[in-house]
Amino acid sequence: MPGQILLQANPPADPSLLPDSVLELSVQLDTKNYLSDDELKSIEMFRRAADYIAAAMIFLNHNVLLQRDITPDDVKSRLLGHWGTCPGLVMVYAHLNRLVRNTGLDALYVVGPGHGAPAILSCLWLEDSLSTFYPEHTRDYKGLHKTIASFSVPGGFPSHVNAGTPGAIHEGGELGYALSVSFGAVMDNPNLVVACVVGDGEAETGPTATAWHGFKYIDPAESGAVLPIVHVNGFKISERTIYGTMDNKELTALFAGYGYQVRIIDGVEGIDNNLAASFDWALAEIKKIQSAARNGNPIVKPRWPVLILRSPKGLGGPKTFHGELIEGSFHAHQVPLPGAKTSPEELAALQAWLKSYRPEELFTAEGKPVPEVLAVVPEAPEKRLGQRRETFRAYVPLVVPEWTEFCVEKGGQDSCMKAVGRFLKSVVAKNPKTFRIFSPDELVSNKLDAVLDESGRNFQWDIESRAQGGRVIEILSEHTCQGMLQGYTLTGRTGLFPSYEAFLGIVQTMMVQYSKFTKMASEITWRQPCGSLNYLETSTWARQEHNGFSHQNPGFIGAVLNLKPVQARVYLPPDANCFLSTMSHCLRAKNYVNLMVGSKQPTPVWLSPEEADKHCIAGASVWKFASVDDGVNPDVVLVGIGVEVTFEVIAAAALLRAHVPALRVRVVNVTDLMILSGHHASSASHPHALSDDAFAALFTRDKPVHFNYHGYPIELQGLLFGRRGVDRVSIEGYREEGTTTSPFDMMLCNHTSRYHVAAAAVRGGALSNPAVAVNAHEHESFFMHLAQKEKEYSYANGKDRDDIFDVPTF
Repeated sequence: MPGQILLQANPPADPSLLPDSVLELSVQLDTKNYLSDDELKSIEMFRRAADYIAAAMIFLNHNVLLQRDITPDDVKSRLLGHWGTCPGLVMVYAHLNRLVRNTGLDALYVVGPGHGAPAILSCLWLEDSLSTFYPEHTRDYKGLHKTIASFSVPGGFPSHVNAGTPGAIHEGGELGYALSVSFGAVMDNPNLVVACVVGDGEAETGPTATAWHGFKYIDPAESGAVLPIVHVNGFKISERTIYGTMDNKELTALFAGYGYQVRIIDGVEGIDNNLAASFDWALAEIKKIQSAARNGNPIVKPRWPVLILRSPKGLGGPKTFHGELIEGSFHAHQVPLPGAKTSPEELAALQAWLKSYRPEELFTAEGKPVPEVLAVVPEAPEKRLGQRRETFRAYVPLVVPEWTEFCVEKGGQDSCMKAVGRFLKSVVAKNPKTFRIFSPDELVSNKLDAVLDESGRNFQWDIESRAQGGRVIEILSEHTCQGMLQGYTLTGRTGLFPSYEAFLGIVQTMMVQYSKFTKMASEITWRQPCGSLNYLETSTWARQEHNGFSHQNPGFIGAVLNLKPVQARVYLPPDANCFLSTMSHCLRAKNYVNLMVGSKQPTPVWLSPEEADKHCIAGASVWKFASVDDGVNPDVVLVGIGVEVTFEVIAAAALLRAHVPALRVRVVNVTDLMILSGHHASSASHPHALSDDAFAALFTRDKPVHFNYHGYPIELQGLLFGRRGVDRVSIEGYREEGTTTSPFDMMLCNHTSRYHVAAAAVRGGALSNPAVAVNAHEHESFFMHLAQKEKEYSYANGKDRDDIFDVPTF
């Protein structure tokens, strides 16, 4: 019974010595003659047809139904694609079709082995989903030729599943997160089941290892279900897989330990009967768990089903060639006959392979699939896996509360995160089914805990927390948070990923892979825009002096800056009111990767709600209260980008007002980093980039400009490249210097302190103002002396001066 399965406490070191009773943990079914003759015939013919098309896509550009013998001219010039995983992916697709056709199930298909695109595209053509989105891919000979010949060639479908693949919400390029994406997709989709194929190569990755726990964050009363299908075909590119070396007892023990009910489908003989029975069993178990929860009697720690599908790699392909095993070995992974265009022997082998599918039995003379092939395809187009609206037309805009209602009075102090937490509490209240926060165990630490006043954490494996419908998923795995956020976002909802700044880099490549998917999606007419991917980066290096050097890293900013300009958005709001405005905007924006960076510690509120609104719309502005004569005719421009470093700029302006009154200073704050983007031939300008005239109006045309920047200086150098007169610019930012020290010493270590800013201002102002130049060296030396005194004080007393962060007066 669910929740009552026990494993041997101390299993033997040799897995082969595990007792046979372990196998009793796997589900046993009577599968002999499970399918009717007609169903079995239809599934087998669908699989043959799809496998044939998939193989042909890798090799052929002409003669796609073998009306004559294949010639070298029929073979593509470049053979690209991955055959080995295709037969397994087709097999699962066929049986999902049967399940949907028989039950009316709402299902999505997520494939971890995204390089198995030929399998997915062939099934999409057979079910007539390709022509729905690409009219030229008709379900006849002309459309079949188009589908086969255009695979992996310029202008055609790429070798991986991508945003251009109907029904896809996951590319599977970087392996490891198909499962977490699937769990995100079913959240708040109570009728949806996502069948997720995890290849045994992907199963070796760290992100997948943690994602197996994802069902423990699924409330079956409010969300759908994920049916994981572990495809164990034994090999990667050129080596065995870990799962492929594990016997059934080991796999059963592993997944039972995770908390699943395990069903193993093993052996080619009778595999369709076996798989059909297994799918029916799995759906029944899912419905049982959901029905209990939805009737108010949830099962304690329910054991969801998992299928372990063992099949030879490249099933149905060439058995051997040149004395080497192909089917069932790593030789089947990519192109089994790579010399087919130039080698007569391999060309003959290719023809024999393709003819073995007997295409004349599967397609009419007009190239249309025969009725038996299509008998397994769901009749209603909207039920077909390639036409599910969740994958391309599901976006539901958030009801975003008025952010000004949560603002703080100008001149006071508040934590940006505390203010945002109060705002997010209202967002949760207004969007109980379309908004979630995915947090790696840091919500309270990041001062966003006001959300928990409205909503709990959604952790179902903890009996006290389950069935509460919480909007917060808190798991100490950035990979799992990222994957769930992606699945949730791409199926039409909106999410937020708050994190310690230093550790967002863990998901950098996942974010980049996602951005590639959404970049393509935005260029496809039939895909509706989706919500933005929203990152909230706090616990920054400037206030991580207590945790030390390991927690000091603003590098994720650079990762976002590297994205296509049309997608990248980086915001560094200087105070709580600006942060509220920014968060409100990001939750409403579509198709972007939004990165918001700010402090969780109390800091001054510089701007009123009205001023903050104008400032954030502009992306940057002159802060007249800290400037000399409202910033008119400056000798030097001081720019703050980031909460703490902006404070230091303002403190420097006050110092300069007191000690160098002849220096005319303009203070500028930048909240939208992308306005700085220059214009140069190697890259498109950012949509937010200031025009040259606007840039000159803000930063002057010829005066020195000193940036005090939260991130790495090289990032600003890249942004400013192409701007005129950048030789007058100096930049300080995070220098990769830090330790367990005091907050102000972090500013000193990285040359972002008020004293360093003031010294830079004097150096710059001396170039054009003789009254400053005459005492420039004296003033600069004095400021550096003060900096040294502050460092000595903190080292002597174990803390900064009590008044070091008092708000400067002018």
